[in-house]
Amino acid sequence: MLKDITIGQYIPGDTPVHNLDPRVKIIITFAFIAALFFIDKFFGYLFVLAFMVMSVALSKIPVKLLFKGLKPLIAIILLTVALNIFMTEGEVIYSIWKLKITKEGLIQAGFMALRLIFLITGASLLTLTTSPISLTDGIEKLLNPLKIIGVPAHELAMMMTIALRFIPTLLEETDKIMKAQMARGADFETGNIVSRAKAMVPLLVPLFISAFRRADELALAMEARCYRGGENRTRMKQLILEFRDFAAICITIVFFAAILWSRYLVR
Repeated sequence: MLKDITIGQYIPGDTPVHNLDPRVKIIITFAFIAALFFIDKFFGYLFVLAFMVMSVALSKIPVKLLFKGLKPLIAIILLTVALNIFMTEGEVIYSIWKLKITKEGLIQAGFMALRLIFLITGASLLTLTTSPISLTDGIEKLLNPLKIIGVPAHELAMMMTIALRFIPTLLEETDKIMKAQMARGADFETGNIVSRAKAMVPLLVPLFISAFRRADELALAMEARCYRGGENRTRMKQLILEFRDFAAICITIVFFAAILWSRYLVR
C-alpha cells in the first residue's frame, strides 16, 4: 500500500509537459483544480477528461502509475461517496432501515467521486513531471512579489519542495521498518481497524528517529556547501518563458472558458 503513493515522485523525461516552465505548470495545476469546483453538470467533466487525456499523452506518464496513486485513497473516496448518498436530502429512491438513498445524493456522490479522482491525478501529474529543483525555482518565482510584505519566498519554496521530496523516502523507510518488525512477529494485517491502528504505533518511534536523522544530515550537507538562503544566489538554468509555455497557457484558458460555458450557458 505504501508503495502505491505517487505524490512527491518524479519521473525524468523529455516531453512537452516535462519541458514546460515550472511556473506555468504550477499555475495550470491550480487553474485545473479551480475548474473542478466550477463544474455543476456531468457534461463539464468531458472537458476535464479531454484535458487530462491530452496532458497524460503529452507527458508519456503511464496511466497505470496515475491510477496507482489512487489506491491508498480509495477508502476516503468511498467514504465520501457513501456520506453523500445517505446524507443528502431529496427524492427517495430506496430505503435501508433508517438510511435513505436519494436521487440528489447519487448525483452529488458522482460529482464528488469524479472531482476527487481528477484532483488527485491532476496534482500527481505536476510532481511526476517536475523535478524538485525546478519545482522550488517555480514556487520561489511565483512568491517573489510577496517579498514586498516580508514573505520569505525562497525559504517557503525550499520547505515545500523538501517536504514533497521526502515523502517517498519516508514511505520507503516505513516499509523497511514494517518488514523488519513483521520478521520479528509483528502483525499489521489482521484484526479490525482499531487493532491495526494500535499495531502501527510501534512504527512511530523508529520512523521519527529516522526522519530527524535524515533532516540533520541534510542540514549538515547544506551547511557544508555554504548554503545561505536565497539572497544573491545564481542558477545554472534560468526560467524563461518560451512558445510552448504560452501555447500551454492558451490551451488552459480555452479549457477554463469551456468549463465556465458548461456551467453558466448550458441549460
